[in-house]
Amino acid sequence: MNKIVLITGATSGFGKAAAEQFAALGYHLIITGRRKDRLDAVSNTLQQQHRIKVLPLCFDVQDRDTVFNTLTQLPDEWQAIDILINNAGLAAGRDSFEDANLDDWETMIDTNIKGLLYVSKAITPFMMARKKGHVINIGSIAGKETYEKGNVYCASKEAVDAISRAMRIDLLKYGIKVTAIHPGAAETEFSLVRFKGNETAAAKIYEGYQPLTADDVAAIIVYCAQLPAHVCINDLVVTPTAQANSFYMYKE
Repeated sequence: MNKIVLITGATSGFGKAAAEQFAALGYHLIITGRRKDRLDAVSNTLQQQHRIKVLPLCFDVQDRDTVFNTLTQLPDEWQAIDILINNAGLAAGRDSFEDANLDDWETMIDTNIKGLLYVSKAITPFMMARKKGHVINIGSIAGKETYEKGNVYCASKEAVDAISRAMRIDLLKYGIKVTAIHPGAAETEFSLVRFKGNETAAAKIYEGYQPLTADDVAAIIVYCAQLPAHVCINDLVVTPTAQANSFYMYKE
């Protein structure tokens, strides 16, 4: 088989764009997501357009038992995973600490941190056995600089940053690359989810400048994945030109 890429959260945003770009290059895909209709649609489209194999797996990365029961029992032909992209993640709410919703906090911790850990723990043994592989964790600029009303979202992405560095050290002896990519402002469903469907609030985030797109970030993921075997980008922060960091943005 051609190289195999596993992408979590592949029904929209960075994950879907990455799936499309890897498929165009001839990679076979394992894609996961919570929305079966979207997952099946992505799978069918990519198989028809690019004549690759796609294995869609519908589950929530928050569900520990389902993650392990599903991923540790992959069919033999799908176990030789070359690249794992831990993309599934979200922000829920943007409230001051004292006003924040505990359910929002738990959802972010369970998805952004625990989900990444569960999937990685299930998949890395396949890579360890082959003495090669590449784990790409999608973090956020929010994991580099904590901003007002970011509290637990920022904390969850700081955890992704720390976990990525720890994985890089611990998996070094197995020849496994670990890359953390931290996007800044990118126009996807991210803000719509964060503001719980409030389209006006979500749209305001992107007014007055050109944000990153899902395709921009996907292209960076693909670039990192295609470097020579002896080259690993460990940590990468990417923003639109109008954004310097979490605090400074130039808007027309």
